[in-house]
Amino acid sequence: MKDLAVQFGRKIRAKRKILGISQDKMALLAEMDRSYAGRIERGEVNITLEKVYQLAEVLECDVKELLP
Repeated sequence: MKDLAVQFGRKIRAKRKILGISQDKMALLAEMDRSYAGRIERGEVNITLEKVYQLAEVLECDVKELLP
């Protein structure tokens, strides 16, 4: 399971960098703490589906693009 969280986090980070937004801005737009966003990108937490959909909206992509 840990590998899935790490893969998911890598996809989040890659998509965020493509869009050229900071982790702070992504976290603000997704209504989460910046440290939590960092933990997601490092694969340290399992997040809810609600947060996955919020991140997909902020990152202007379909949820499928973020899943490992």
